[in-house]
Amino acid sequence: MSDYDRRAFLKFGAALPLALHSLQSRAATGSQAGTSPKRIIFICNSLGFYKANFFPSKRGDLDTSPYLKGLAVRDKMTVFENLFHPGMDTSNHDSEKSFLTGVPSPEAANFVNKISIDQVLAREIGGETRFPFLSFSIYDRGWGCSWNDRGVAIPPMHDERAIFDKLFGEEDLSAKRRQIESDQQIVRSLHRDMERLMAGGSDQSKIDSYRAVITELEEQLVHEEFWLKAKKPEVPDTLSDDQEFSFSTKVRNLFELAKLAFQTDSTRVITVSLDWIYGAISVPGVTGGWHTLSHHGGNADVLARLSRIEADILRHLNRFLSELDGVDEKGGTLLDHTTVVIGSNFGDASNHTCNNLPTIVAGGGFRHQAHTVLEKPTPLCNLYLEILRRHGGDAARFGSSTGEMGLLKS
Repeated sequence: MSDYDRRAFLKFGAALPLALHSLQSRAATGSQAGTSPKRIIFICNSLGFYKANFFPSKRGDLDTSPYLKGLAVRDKMTVFENLFHPGMDTSNHDSEKSFLTGVPSPEAANFVNKISIDQVLAREIGGETRFPFLSFSIYDRGWGCSWNDRGVAIPPMHDERAIFDKLFGEEDLSAKRRQIESDQQIVRSLHRDMERLMAGGSDQSKIDSYRAVITELEEQLVHEEFWLKAKKPEVPDTLSDDQEFSFSTKVRNLFELAKLAFQTDSTRVITVSLDWIYGAISVPGVTGGWHTLSHHGGNADVLARLSRIEADILRHLNRFLSELDGVDEKGGTLLDHTTVVIGSNFGDASNHTCNNLPTIVAGGGFRHQAHTVLEKPTPLCNLYLEILRRHGGDAARFGSSTGEMGLLKS
């Protein structure tokens, strides 16, 4: 937001909404000294994967999955079958909004989302880094996977060069200081507003809301001022400029940025939204409309073309996982200390069904089971609840969870 925009908000007495919009989740705790920190990344492939190519045809044997048999870290991953989000029967593409929240009926006119799991985790494990969380997406549609505690979408970043500069580029210290000073002015305005409310005998809950926002914003400003004085990591620019297959290049670069962000401990929580786009995309071997191809209707030729796109995404995922596993850290590798969750809001994009969601958990130091088939349809939020608890959270439930099931083996 520009300085003018901030002043305009203050002029018209909207300090509280501005502060609420500006707040970002902060972590309460960090890693213990001398240990490698925990990280986590959630990747949503919004058009899913063709299940006959994704799930192993033989239970427990990843070699019987055309897509997964080539992955290099199969001993450090688990594929889950029979997970779903309840209440998505008629949600169609809107189901993507609930991928990391589990809130039902996202297609409803009165739908209000809730906080996404990445934002809960950012509070637990993100506070010691420059960026408590990062959110990436393929293109600029204004929302991705991440939602704040008021159910408002957190706009993801989509320009690879801009992300690289944000992470590793030279900081405009003067502009950043002006922003901090503007935010300090907002805090002062909030204090004045709260004092007027208290003097006027306003409802205590409203006063408490102001007090909570002021406290959180003040803590955020301390966080920003601290990191303003800290030099950014210096890393080589390893992004690809190949425009022959621009979609494929974009996926590759977003994974590369995630790796660099984790490797430099610039953040510990990332979401990546591989959101479908209108028009043709290009990957090695095929050019076509990804969304159009996803409605394959069982046509063999269409499926062959769709499979090229999905296999290319998994090719980049394989590279990402392999490179994380190639970075040595105290007590293991970067992959051992990074939980990678790959999934989708669709079980079958061709029919817009949201049952049996393709789900992989890799890394994280878990004792992986290769392939787990649950006996009956199980809320994906049961898995999310376990992930929360294994990253320091003490939540009793999350979303539509019904309880822990021991899906992740320590």
